[in-house]
Amino acid sequence: MKKVGVVTTLIDAVREFSKGHRGSGLVLLVAAALSSRIPGIGTAASLLLRAYRRLR
Repeated sequence: MKKVGVVTTLIDAVREFSKGHRGSGLVLLVAAALSSRIPGIGTAASLLLRAYRRLR
């Protein structure tokens, strides 16, 4: 289950880079790397970025 979180966060990071959002893509890459040690941080980062975009 932990690997699924890492993979989905990496997919989100690739999507952000493809949209031209380098900053959020980088944040998600770092979150994916940390997610192997701290479960759930990648998912939390993805959700926070999506919420931030909607509220902006």
